[in-house]
Amino acid sequence: MNVSGLRRSATGFVLDREDLADDPIVQFEDWFRHACETVPMDPNAVSISTVDSQNRPSSRTVLLKYFDEDGFVFFTNFESKKAMHIEANPNVAMLFFWSGAARQVKIRGKAERIPTKETLKYFMSRPRGSQIGAWVSAQSSVITSRSLLETKFQEMKAKFRNKEIPLPSFWGGYRVVPEEVEFWQGRRNRLHDRFEYTKQDDGSWTIERLAP
Repeated sequence: MNVSGLRRSATGFVLDREDLADDPIVQFEDWFRHACETVPMDPNAVSISTVDSQNRPSSRTVLLKYFDEDGFVFFTNFESKKAMHIEANPNVAMLFFWSGAARQVKIRGKAERIPTKETLKYFMSRPRGSQIGAWVSAQSSVITSRSLLETKFQEMKAKFRNKEIPLPSFWGGYRVVPEEVEFWQGRRNRLHDRFEYTKQDDGSWTIERLAP
């Protein structure tokens, strides 16, 4: 199937150096607020890429749950493939793509587990069904049918009936601490605006324009 004819000329906003904050987290917050106002569903969806022990890359979409001056946080099963990759090699890449605004944010950095106290605070804010779901799924493992999941869900639902659902020991959060952050703004004729922040040893950031 030839899909080369599927194209559009991005007519996004102008992005100049003077438009950028000195700190990429501040700049990301500005773009993320715009995405929340304009993206109809899941503006916090982000692709995260890891590598396995044979240096084979793997990507999947997760949901960003919060970010701060220290980095970007998502949650997962610690026995999942992504978690096992991270434990062996913490270098990861993240990609946000907001099509309507013709914007991307690329992040490279290291992933580290967040404290259990921080994970618990988020876990307790989740809907009860999502809390039970964390107990049910042995993420990335092979299963023979969906009915097994449904049965186990009902079993766990009955087990925790009228009880506070505890935090599973095998479930928690990772914070991606950024080392490079690129802001990509689509423009006409493929002459996109790209600016890359690179973290220096003293904690400051350099900003450079990249060719599209």
